Amino acid sequence: MRGATYNASVPKLQFFIGKGGVGKTTISASYAVWFAAHHPRTPTLLISTDPAHSLGDVFETEFSASPREVSVSPNAALHVWEIDAEREFEKFIGRSHESILRLVETGTFFTRAEIEPLLDVSIPGISEVAALLALADLLERRAYGCIVVDTAPVGHTLRLFQMPDHFVRLLNFLETAASRDEILAQTFAGTHAKTHPILLEWSRSAEDVRGALSSPESRLVLVTTPEGFALEESVRAADALRDSSPPLVIGDIVLNRAIETPGSCTRCRSRARMTTAAGKFLRRHFPNSELMTAADIGSPIIGTEALRAFGEHVFGRKPLRIAEKPPSTPDLRLRKSSWPVLPTPLSLTVGKGGVGKTTVSAAMAYRARHAARKAVTICSTDPAPSLDDVFKQDIGDQPVAVLDDEKFQAMEIDAGARYREWADGLKSRLDDAFTSTTRGVHVDFSFEHRVFSALLDIVPPGMDEIAATFRILDLVSGDSQRVVIDMAPTGHALELLRMPERILLWTRLLLKTLAPHRTLTLAQDAAVEIAEVGQRVRRLAAVLKDRSQARVYPVMLAEPLPDRETGRLLKALKELRLPLAPLFVNRVLLGEAAVRCPRCALTMRWQRATLSGLKKRHRGELYVIGEYAQPIAGAAALKAFTRELWHVV
Repeated sequence: MRGATYNASVPKLQFFIGKGGVGKTTISASYAVWFAAHHPRTPTLLISTDPAHSLGDVFETEFSASPREVSVSPNAALHVWEIDAEREFEKFIGRSHESILRLVETGTFFTRAEIEPLLDVSIPGISEVAALLALADLLERRAYGCIVVDTAPVGHTLRLFQMPDHFVRLLNFLETAASRDEILAQTFAGTHAKTHPILLEWSRSAEDVRGALSSPESRLVLVTTPEGFALEESVRAADALRDSSPPLVIGDIVLNRAIETPGSCTRCRSRARMTTAAGKFLRRHFPNSELMTAADIGSPIIGTEALRAFGEHVFGRKPLRIAEKPPSTPDLRLRKSSWPVLPTPLSLTVGKGGVGKTTVSAAMAYRARHAARKAVTICSTDPAPSLDDVFKQDIGDQPVAVLDDEKFQAMEIDAGARYREWADGLKSRLDDAFTSTTRGVHVDFSFEHRVFSALLDIVPPGMDEIAATFRILDLVSGDSQRVVIDMAPTGHALELLRMPERILLWTRLLLKTLAPHRTLTLAQDAAVEIAEVGQRVRRLAAVLKDRSQARVYPVMLAEPLPDRETGRLLKALKELRLPLAPLFVNRVLLGEAAVRCPRCALTMRWQRATLSGLKKRHRGELYVIGEYAQPIAGAAALKAFTRELWHVV
């Protein structure tokens, strides 16, 4: 990574990836500041593709919808950009919006009002689409020699790398819907359809990004921490990247929050042993990657000066020197409490990546099963799930008993695979019906058949999460059953919660393609299935807003960056009118022994200051969970974990 040079013809791309909460934003920002300071003649841009942006938090600056210059040294500057997904998509579509609408209107049975929503920000996966378009524009303009990308948590970053393929499918639908006469001629006269110039331009943009991702100038930097959950997910992410198209390989690794000089502190000694073991694990699994360590100093890295010092430490391999002014320690009273027993059939945990949503979800499910004697199913809709780590057994797409209890089940839903199976089945039946239709009967079905198939193909990232929730709703069977959903990190959880209306639009378009052929049995059967999807969407929307049916449990850490992101999350949940439950603050240092260690004492002061500010702002209940030395995994650990909970008074 050191010694990078500016190639004016090919921008250097650095993608920082990893599990939520491992510190990608801090590491990517510190690298960008460090690189810009050491390469003042290389225009450098730091962008965020996470829908829950936090670059503004680490720089202590509000960023606008376009790149903003940040001074990193007397002779160097860095541009920082938190991508506004809606604005970027609208800007891209705006250049050809009217042309596409006229193109589709003249060649298909869809009206402008029906097609236009597919060209606006209501489509699922908008964050990934916007990031793709922004990268395509940056690569075309070549205004920067180095582009550093702070990505969303790894499950959704994998989607970003898949977006070129999805975007091509969206273009295929638009081209198919606009080419009625040509497709019919191709089907019955053997001619070839022509591609509209606008669609060719869009396709080239997707290909440019696809090529950039696999070029020698593109590098993936994995960020992880010494915790076992983060390490195991890193291996899974690397396997998924190798299986992607084109295959992608981890170039460098940053082991963040490492402790190598623990002193006499018991907590720090334990974390030092974890750091050593993590280093061995990473060298074994990633023998061809350069491994760098980022020290845990007990306080957040905030502000340009601190980011540059941190970058010198991590990427320049220099001792870490940050002049830290700790906050004052406010008075804070905690009272012992009991874990909630889940008063509603459906419970959802939400929050920034890495705050412990999976652990809290498992604890609530465990408590409901053993204290309230409810049958419980815990499900993950996160594209990078880790329930198998918590329960220490393989968990897949079907419910499986955990902790040797048939009434306590878990599942990590591969809803994407289920959706593809459903869509492929519909397309297969359409193919059979089309090939068996007598020539001249339902002759136009050749066109609607292609439009329907193209619509099934373009359902983008995001439909899998809502399909997962459909499956979970099927599990809710009255007051005796409890379902806990371990949701994806903040930005994408909000996308899911906003999605019902978007899916209703898509189902209406599918039904209209079948309407001209309502006399065909196959079309009738398909219409029934699609209508059922619409009904389930409406049921989901109703359940999520019904306080007697569902509760949303936010989870956060007592640190400045998660605190600020949680504030934005709570505001969004209130705007969606979702029933909020108590807020969990996880991994808080409670032991008096920590006060004698300078590093732990500093951590505790930051945590207390965060909790104090949270108490003043948050009107709801606040639960505090103490930090545990080891990951919570297995029955004994869950039992001990749920014995202790604190309430802020």
